[in-house]
Amino acid sequence: MSSLFNSFYQQIADNRLSPWLNTLPAQLHHWQQNELHGEFKHWQKTLDALPSVANKEAIDVDLQNGVIVGQSSDLSHGEFKRLENLMKKFKPWRKGPYHLHGLHIDTEWRSDFKWDRLAEHISDLSGRYVLDIGCGSGYHLWRMRGAGAEFVVGVDPTQLFLMQFNAVQHFINDNHVNLLPLGVEQLPELKAFDTVFSMGVLYHRRSPIDFLYQLKSQLVKGGELVLETLIVDGDENTVLVPGERYAKMRNVWFLPSEKAMCAWLERCGFNNVRVVNTDVTALDEQRKTPWIDTESLQDFLDPNDQTKTIEGYPAPKRAIFIANA
Repeated sequence: MSSLFNSFYQQIADNRLSPWLNTLPAQLHHWQQNELHGEFKHWQKTLDALPSVANKEAIDVDLQNGVIVGQSSDLSHGEFKRLENLMKKFKPWRKGPYHLHGLHIDTEWRSDFKWDRLAEHISDLSGRYVLDIGCGSGYHLWRMRGAGAEFVVGVDPTQLFLMQFNAVQHFINDNHVNLLPLGVEQLPELKAFDTVFSMGVLYHRRSPIDFLYQLKSQLVKGGELVLETLIVDGDENTVLVPGERYAKMRNVWFLPSEKAMCAWLERCGFNNVRVVNTDVTALDEQRKTPWIDTESLQDFLDPNDQTKTIEGYPAPKRAIFIANA
């Protein structure tokens, strides 16, 4: 792991993220010494056992139409079965899908649906420095790179997601795309990214206003925030504060209305705030697959009324907001 981080340090030493070197190496050193998950060594062994493809430079990688690497003929039958068995050791796979040398990792979420909803509304990513807060296994990092981003950084503290990202990176091998095991609260005020994405995170934060300021502090002046979150119907004063669980999730704190979310963004100093999409989460976008082995959306909804969660709250509805710092 240290070699991967060393490569990242070397890259940012020569770009606009160089001030991050004042804090990042110490943070990641502490993480490696004190915070590794009990399964981390097993995951690392799984990662090290992944098959390698000869002449990687000749492999087609399509990040514009998905995360699609090579084809099944790149691997022998035995290598393909080994790839499938090893990748299943990283379950549950939440965000995707991925297509790796003929292996279809059918993730719980069709994250490509979300990308298709937002792609036409965001500024052209060509040449941009992009940050994705709470990026999961990094599916959207690859799509951002495919859309032309110059340098893409994802942060997410969940260590399994880091290993899933590294497994995909093993086959793509693009050092302009990186994932760091950090939370947003661990980031200094970099003010260095042209675009900051935060999708599916705000409702997990106990203080959404502080979170919005943290996002703003990563953007260059005039930079673009792309924020997707759960919402409820209502006016500018409507905010749902659920009880112990929402759709069986424990850590859901605030679900604002569209107008309330816009007001929060404006209060935090963002301008040109707009809602570009609203969408009720459908059963074909979040569902059980052989790659998760857990419950999914259908289990979180009232079986007699799918407009409500199992707890009786409005069913998940999401909106995408875009604003400028």
